[in-house]
Amino acid sequence: MHRKSLVIPLLLLASAAAARTAGGDGPAPDTETADTVIVVDKVQVTAIKQGLVLRSQPVAASIVGGRAIERGRIGAVKNLSQTVPNFHAPDYGSRMTSSIYVRGLGARIDQPVIGLNIDNVPVLNKDNFDTELADAERIEVLRGPQSTLYGRNTMGGVVNVYTLSPLTYEGVRLTAEYGSGDSYRFRASSYYKLSPDLGMAVTGYFTHTGGFFDNDCTGEKCDWERLGGGRWKTQWRNNRGVRIDNTFSFSALDQGGYPYAYAGEDIVRDGKTVIRNGQISYNDPSSYRRTTVSDGLTVRYDAAKYSVSSITSYQYSDDEMTLDQDFTPESWFTLRQARREHALTEDIVSRSHDGRRYGWLLGAFGFYRHGVMEAPVHFKRTGIEELILKNANENDLTYRYAWGRADGTGSDALFLGSDFRMPSAGGAVYHESNYTLGRWRFTAGLRFDFEHARLNYRNHTSTCYTKTHIKDGTVYERPVEIDNRRTLKQNFSEFLPKFSVMYAFDEVRNLYVTVAKGYKSGGFNTQIFSDVLQQALMNKMGIGEVYDVRRGVTYKPEYSWNYELGGHFSCMDGAVRGDFAVFYIDVRDQQLTVFPPGKTTGRMMTNAGRTRSVGAEAALQFAPWRSLEINTAYGYTDARFVKYETTVKDDAGNPVRISYKDNRIPYAPQHTLSAQAAWTLPTGVKWLGDVVLQAGVRCAGRIWWNEENTLSQPFYALADASVRFEHKHYSLDIWGRNLGGARYDVFYFKSIGNEFVQRGRPRTFGITLNINI
Repeated sequence: MHRKSLVIPLLLLASAAAARTAGGDGPAPDTETADTVIVVDKVQVTAIKQGLVLRSQPVAASIVGGRAIERGRIGAVKNLSQTVPNFHAPDYGSRMTSSIYVRGLGARIDQPVIGLNIDNVPVLNKDNFDTELADAERIEVLRGPQSTLYGRNTMGGVVNVYTLSPLTYEGVRLTAEYGSGDSYRFRASSYYKLSPDLGMAVTGYFTHTGGFFDNDCTGEKCDWERLGGGRWKTQWRNNRGVRIDNTFSFSALDQGGYPYAYAGEDIVRDGKTVIRNGQISYNDPSSYRRTTVSDGLTVRYDAAKYSVSSITSYQYSDDEMTLDQDFTPESWFTLRQARREHALTEDIVSRSHDGRRYGWLLGAFGFYRHGVMEAPVHFKRTGIEELILKNANENDLTYRYAWGRADGTGSDALFLGSDFRMPSAGGAVYHESNYTLGRWRFTAGLRFDFEHARLNYRNHTSTCYTKTHIKDGTVYERPVEIDNRRTLKQNFSEFLPKFSVMYAFDEVRNLYVTVAKGYKSGGFNTQIFSDVLQQALMNKMGIGEVYDVRRGVTYKPEYSWNYELGGHFSCMDGAVRGDFAVFYIDVRDQQLTVFPPGKTTGRMMTNAGRTRSVGAEAALQFAPWRSLEINTAYGYTDARFVKYETTVKDDAGNPVRISYKDNRIPYAPQHTLSAQAAWTLPTGVKWLGDVVLQAGVRCAGRIWWNEENTLSQPFYALADASVRFEHKHYSLDIWGRNLGGARYDVFYFKSIGNEFVQRGRPRTFGITLNINI
């Protein structure tokens, strides 16, 4: 039988400024003990590591229930952006990007700052975070370091997604949607029980977007997308406490290029304008495709006083990104990055049942990943002339490129090849204890995390050039053969403690203090190898310097200490509920994505010394009566560099040491704000059901784009509204987003010294039909 899930409650507490968002179908005014999760719901047993009721835990968390997911059309993690306080997931580039910023912490490439688990299975590869969350029953966003229970790369928090259970829901669910930009979406799923203890669910989906932005060079949309996939979920229970869940899923994604608009002064060559400010115009093909397959098996045994769970997964991904990396109509250079990865994980968790004075949890985790990647760069005529020959011809020799390989064959481009094998493995043991003494609850946890990472790379090119001595006209022909092979290794190990004290006034009102350590592992800068090879080539020509590969390619782990004071409250018989927190985060060796100075082609991760983040967040849900629900959430973050010095070159080419001390950290918004209201009006017509009127606003900003703090996106607001006809067997939504037509940027970057931005989505409208049989 169908069971309503809880709706997201996000409501601003204006006097505080920080923490968790609750969620539900709306609390009944006479049930003060109602919480953001359904305490009696059978599906809650899937929450293996944390307690059943997050409001009674010392954690800042937001819960999005099934009805809120459906009403808000939340089909991916990025759709939570701004509605969860201090949580920002900009929608830019391809689905490979998956950047998430929480409380001033974030990462655009490589290691994530926040973890993602789907039905308790961790998604190891950040490139796969942005996927379809079909039939999600609820989503939990836990903010602040969750490293003790979840390990590496969760120093900003964890997103837990739980999909609908075939043991608690039976029937057929159908969805069809059409919207602006020639966008349409279809989903079909069937949930049924083969026996009272055995359930099975099959889900399939397909989405298509025609695109919103034109590439003026080709006259075509550059941000089109096609995504399809499915899931097969099986659950079995017996009367002796054994539970087995298995979920198999797959997806196939195909995307066009990237709507990156030129943000500098107009480029003019030979009296002709190459590209104008604000124009999207590039000539070489750009695209992204991805195929993923995963299988997660959870086996759980519940004894009288404890439970033991085993979570095993296999994950496979195969993707390819093709880029016109200069993003101009000129032929500078292109990149193709193709990667395949296999991953295995195993997590064994044993814990005592809730409700006892002393509680404990003990776990062990291990993983193995093996990835291979090809990342060839092709320098074309403009790129060779401007980036290589122009520098070479500043002395007494004149260089010309032979446009091919040393044997005279080859295409009209310079090939720089980079091949990688990237095996890594790690393990951890962890424990958490909590002790309840009257109204006080004390929690202490410790995790030891270890990881071994290896990079086997091959950097190679084969080409030919000529040089002519200016004085005597002597011509020299020079073939160039470069084939560098090397193995780099790194080991990371860390102890990750956590301490908290909570005072509970009652079941839903409490205050807590938490101190926890966060940790993000180090890695290798694979995207800088084209620059490494370019410099090696130029060095063979007698110019330039050779990179220190180990120093430029590796980066160190990032560490943080998080200090947090928060609480949860409820009043007016549960009609008003809220959460708040204030925090201070001290970060050492923060990992930042930077663009090397000058006309370079890559990007790299570097460690920024020391940073700190201070902020607050609050959420409030107000339901004065059952037909009206108001939710707001607000987050404030002041994230700055405490110590970050780097060397740049002045106009004369001389190195200059500069400091970014006290500057704000790029890409992390200073404010996030959301306010939403839903008014349910019974029509009195049995076949029509209720009419739900919804309106809201989502805001973010200011967002600084560079370490110098000279460029930024001001605070912006996006207004949304919908009219929904809601019946137990169907719903029909007519919706609009960004109704005010706000113009804002979601991303900024540099390539070969040129600046680019991506505009946010324009005003969009659509209609969505859901059928439940």
